[in-house]
Amino acid sequence: MQDDRVKVYSYNRRRIKYIFVMVCIAATVIIGRLAYIMVLKAKYYSERADNLHERERSIKAPRGRIYDRNGNILADNRAVCSVSVIHSQIEDEEAVIDLLEKYLDKSPEEIRKKVTKVSSREIIAVNVSEETGDMIRAAALPGIKVDEDYKRNYPYDELASKMLGFTGADNQGILGLEVSYDSVLTGVPGSINAVTDARGIELAEYAETRNDPIPGDDLVTTIDINIQKYATQAAYKVMTEKNANRVCVLVMNPQNGEIYAMVDAPEYNLNKPFELINDGKKSAESIENGIEKDTDARKEEANDQASGNIHTVMSQMDKLNNMWRNYLISDTYEPGSTAKMITLTAALETGAVDKSNSFYCPGYRIVEDRRIRCSKTTGHGSQTLEQALMNSCNPAFMDIGERTGVDGLYEYYHKLGLFDRCGIDLPGEANSIMHKKENVGPVELATMSFGQSFQVTPIQFMSAVASVINGGYSITPHIGQKVMDSETGETSVLGFEEKKQVISENTSLQMREMLEKVVAEGGGSKCAIEGYRIGGKTATSEKLPRGTGRYISSFIGFAPADNPVVMAAVLIDEPEGTYYGGTIAAPVVRDIFLNILPYLGIDKVSNEY
Repeated sequence: MQDDRVKVYSYNRRRIKYIFVMVCIAATVIIGRLAYIMVLKAKYYSERADNLHERERSIKAPRGRIYDRNGNILADNRAVCSVSVIHSQIEDEEAVIDLLEKYLDKSPEEIRKKVTKVSSREIIAVNVSEETGDMIRAAALPGIKVDEDYKRNYPYDELASKMLGFTGADNQGILGLEVSYDSVLTGVPGSINAVTDARGIELAEYAETRNDPIPGDDLVTTIDINIQKYATQAAYKVMTEKNANRVCVLVMNPQNGEIYAMVDAPEYNLNKPFELINDGKKSAESIENGIEKDTDARKEEANDQASGNIHTVMSQMDKLNNMWRNYLISDTYEPGSTAKMITLTAALETGAVDKSNSFYCPGYRIVEDRRIRCSKTTGHGSQTLEQALMNSCNPAFMDIGERTGVDGLYEYYHKLGLFDRCGIDLPGEANSIMHKKENVGPVELATMSFGQSFQVTPIQFMSAVASVINGGYSITPHIGQKVMDSETGETSVLGFEEKKQVISENTSLQMREMLEKVVAEGGGSKCAIEGYRIGGKTATSEKLPRGTGRYISSFIGFAPADNPVVMAAVLIDEPEGTYYGGTIAAPVVRDIFLNILPYLGIDKVSNEY
């Protein structure tokens, strides 16, 4: 019996020890967990606790400014307000609705719907003027919040609109430089934090705390506002005179690819980007809202438009997209006779021709089953290589193209970048449309030699011509020059692809000399300016389909001819009446050069040519 009691006692002691050990282990785990939460994760859980009792409202950061190369502001910010409501804090819904209807340009239905909606926060209106915001704030109705905001402002309205682009409701870049450099221009938002109770109502005894936003960095561009103005005036003048669809002007430094001016007329008003310029009236407000609303709102709008109104909206959007489109970057065209500069460069580089060669033009050339005529139907007769370029003679260039061959021509198309996007710092750059090399027969080779049956973008072609005349070096056209810290003023220069030699300096020299003769004595004579050495080439290219009488007239000029520091291209789309590039496009470049050559400090020479 005693042995049984001993056994029971011993068993109980073991159980007690086991339970004690388990309790100790559990206590250690709990203490360790508490230490982990209260010490190591104290900050994390403290922030979570604060979040349960804080309501945060975001403050937009001022977007970085965009400057021209001389410090003129091209894109700035204007202080505005955003108005929102917090449902849990509203004491009198009808008073709030009446006040907002009084000061905001919103429908009563829309305001009522948002005020009565049970949500943490409903934004009623953005881009509200400071004066209106102050009046709403002064009413001091519980539940209404008026916060500072910023709206993008463009001091020059239409000037350089296709290049600059604009921003959306949240100040995010949508087009042009605004989207290309969005990461640079966008700042860091701030916040306003208010302490609330469990119901989300702000506690009066706690003041709001504020984290100030950090402004975005500024962008300094290569654009010169004065050259941009000269180019724009010249574009609109010829567009009016010739009743053209559009006129494009590009002014660039061929040595480094810096763009001084970019015009695609007609331009649109950057401060009213949803106003159709061809209608003379504002586009529907629903279009602008449709782009800027959130996903849920878009779904609701889509349901409302099920009756067929969506087709009208889409039609309007197509018009807006066409109005915003930058032809110089996003569209292709047949370069016409300006492409003879590329053909001749390839021929000189491959040794297919030299200045001693002569060519005969009877007014046409038979290629397989095609009779391809010259612009001078009676023919130019016998002519030197230089004269063939001055006369822009198609038969002569068909001969030059044939001597160069498909391999030689394509080699230099590649070297001069006509198969690649040029990498300009703007969105939406298109690429050329070329025949596959194996599909180029005698007819295709002949027509390509004088600028038909392939298409390039204007910016792509200008880059190629820059290499032809700048000593033979590739360049990257660009608009961004440097980024500047908006608070400290510190700058960092933007880098672009380094130049590399793509043709010989001797070939470039020969091309400059011959292109100078084109302006001095040939088809580009209407660009000549007394005292200045100017080179260039004209073009008149018929648009597809052939035979419709629609043309693009163009001219590319550069100065000084012996060492070019500026080049300009003009494209006139579907001019009425006279359409020859040498007659209507060359004088436009002349007008631009008359203004900008002295402005750039380019002196006249003592002996003309």
